[in-house]
Amino acid sequence: MKKSDLGPESINEGRRRLLKMGALGTAGVAVGASAGGIILSPEAQAALPKVSTQARIVIAGAGAAGLSLASRLSERLDGAKITLIDARKAHWYQPGFTLVASGVKGQNYPVTTTAEYVPKNVELIEEFVAEFDPEGKSVTTASGKKLEYDYLLVTTGLKLDYEAIEGMDTSLIGTNGVGSIYQSPEAAFKTWQLLDKFADTGGEAVFMRPATEMKCAGAPLKYTFLTRDHLYRRGNLSKANLTFHAQTNNLFSVPIVSEKLRMLFEERGVNVKYNHVLSGIDPGRKMAYFNTQGEGRVEVPYDFINVVPPMRAADAVRNSSLPWQDGPWAADGWIEVDPTNLRHKRFPNIFAVGDVAGVPKGKTAASVKWQVPVVVDHLIADIQGKQGTAIYDGYTSCPMITQLGRAMLIEFDYHNNLVPSFPGVIAPLEELWVTWIIKTIGLKPTYISMLRGQA
Repeated sequence: MKKSDLGPESINEGRRRLLKMGALGTAGVAVGASAGGIILSPEAQAALPKVSTQARIVIAGAGAAGLSLASRLSERLDGAKITLIDARKAHWYQPGFTLVASGVKGQNYPVTTTAEYVPKNVELIEEFVAEFDPEGKSVTTASGKKLEYDYLLVTTGLKLDYEAIEGMDTSLIGTNGVGSIYQSPEAAFKTWQLLDKFADTGGEAVFMRPATEMKCAGAPLKYTFLTRDHLYRRGNLSKANLTFHAQTNNLFSVPIVSEKLRMLFEERGVNVKYNHVLSGIDPGRKMAYFNTQGEGRVEVPYDFINVVPPMRAADAVRNSSLPWQDGPWAADGWIEVDPTNLRHKRFPNIFAVGDVAGVPKGKTAASVKWQVPVVVDHLIADIQGKQGTAIYDGYTSCPMITQLGRAMLIEFDYHNNLVPSFPGVIAPLEELWVTWIIKTIGLKPTYISMLRGQA
């Protein structure tokens, strides 16, 4: 899609609508019912008196959650020693990967640097955490540096476990029809180059999601829609066969959304296979292998495949005593926290925010935006000897792109309730131009503001 396809008048109108909705969404000091409690606006928070403390606070991970927490805490606390630990110098706006992989944005669109978002009074240690010792209240970095803490905020994100797929290696991305949008901006761009060629030739396109929890579960679905739309716009839809392989018997965890997506796939000729989990690929044969219920292991040929790997907690987290000891989140190492405030159930001086938290929903940047103020509220209250009051009820947002220029703004909570931010303005299950504008123009500036503690 070229920029000229949109047209300046349409873009300007979209921006006007977006600004109008932004005014609606930021009015007042409370965020509304979706957070389950009162959370002050950035302006109101800035007016709060600083809390004096000598607390040592370690934040393990400088992604969206870690940087947002560092910014908010540095603003609210006076005298605290805040240390942020992460080896990766580049910061990736991961919601932009799908846009890169569909040719809407360039390869560098998601890329900035971690350092530019770190507050001046926060120390950044450019290493990974190699060991967590909750009992000893310390972490150890990859070089052997040991840091003791009074409070630990675990924001390590997750591990993309490509190694769990037989025959898969990240070096394959961009070759032999093997795409994968998650691994990096470069991988997303290589996947776009494959899609660009596929849209001219057609063939068998294979899409899926893993059987594990995953970040932005809507991304594989929206990428299926985008692939289909590129084929349609080039007049090659009849030359292609698109199949989405769902890991369970539904397409989405929210039943009403799952049914809407099923109807859209059926309407647009996208095949769906349920209870299919990718177990391996053979790039030379262009063959994918899926484990199924009832059929055993099946072979599926492809000309283009978007590989979505299993996702788990980072090894250092999984090898510690932080994860759930039993239940659905134990095997992959998700951290055992109270879902309403993200505080660890066994170590009350530890919180987990973002992808690594073992909660029913919430592995999106939108979830981080709502989780961070809740954790800040409880941590500062604890420093003051009080009880925090803010509640996180699982708010998650997914701008579900269904075609180039149209998307649905799907927002929901732990209980699968739809919780629209703009009731009466944006219908959550309608394919709207304005939602496309929010996704492609409006969300990144909001995200950057979140990193700086201003959203």
